[in-house]
Amino acid sequence: MSKPLPPLTDAQMNAGLDAAIAQAEKGWREGGIPIGSSLLDERGVIVAVGHNRRVQHGDPTAHAEVDCIRNAGRRRDWSRCTLISTLSPCPMCTGTAVLFKIPRVIIGENKTFLGGEDWMAQKGMQVRVLQDPRCIALMERMKREKPDLWAEDIGE
Repeated sequence: MSKPLPPLTDAQMNAGLDAAIAQAEKGWREGGIPIGSSLLDERGVIVAVGHNRRVQHGDPTAHAEVDCIRNAGRRRDWSRCTLISTLSPCPMCTGTAVLFKIPRVIIGENKTFLGGEDWMAQKGMQVRVLQDPRCIALMERMKREKPDLWAEDIGE
């Protein structure tokens, strides 16, 4: 059995969330979907970031969490990392975190979309939902300004 993951400090968690939000804002500026993600190692250091690039790349699998994990490259410490996302991870992104045995996921918000929190909890992953107003505002803006893109993104 592996040793418990050390807790993140508020500063580490805030830095990871700020990086994910910056990525979400970048995606929005590029004409895409405003969802961002960051990956922290066990020391709380950001090792990768990513954002949803579905629109920009014409790739339906280019979600923020997948982009972030791709950007992290080959690693052997997945089970010691923390994934942070501005929005609740969809089933594909949840499955990616489960596959790589990422033990802790921090979610900016799940009011606009509820993803795989139950599945992650069933797998023994630590899940924390922040309901961060900045994350909520990003998705509410998208739903208001680009409803068709929102519907496409969530599979409606």
